[in-house]
Amino acid sequence: MRSDAEFAEFVGSSAPRLLHTAYLLSGDRHQAEDDVQTALARTYAAWSGIRNRDPHAYTRKVLVNLVIDRWRRPLREDPYEQVPERPVPEDFTRGLDHQGELARLLDQLTPRERAIVVLRHYHDLPEAEVAAELNISLGTVKSTNSRALAKLRVSTGQPVPASGGAR
Repeated sequence: MRSDAEFAEFVGSSAPRLLHTAYLLSGDRHQAEDDVQTALARTYAAWSGIRNRDPHAYTRKVLVNLVIDRWRRPLREDPYEQVPERPVPEDFTRGLDHQGELARLLDQLTPRERAIVVLRHYHDLPEAEVAAELNISLGTVKSTNSRALAKLRVSTGQPVPASGGAR
């Protein structure tokens, strides 16, 4: 029973940031909610083995892998006429105008660029951790991040450094 209470506490403290991460990766609030629920369910299944390590990193990695898998194998769904609305946690809705602009900018990136930018700059992960989470080389993280930031600078009208790099 103690581990269930620990997991509930983990969910309470982690869910808003996970939801924001999922939204930044997918650009779709409803898909983000589904992805977070799935990631948390998978984390709960592995809770006894990961709770004393870094459950935040584990859950974030599960979440990113879910999104990447969907990019690789898009599923076709039949939409319904009416979708029930549920309240969104307050932290997620704060600054919605800014988030809408951010989502619009992130939509211009490829899925890999988007994942790298979100993990590197939203989660402030070191390049080596981003490489490990996405199972790509450190050089790929660096070059892809540089290209993605250059695209974002052009989109926002900011000058791109003369060297062409976007560090």
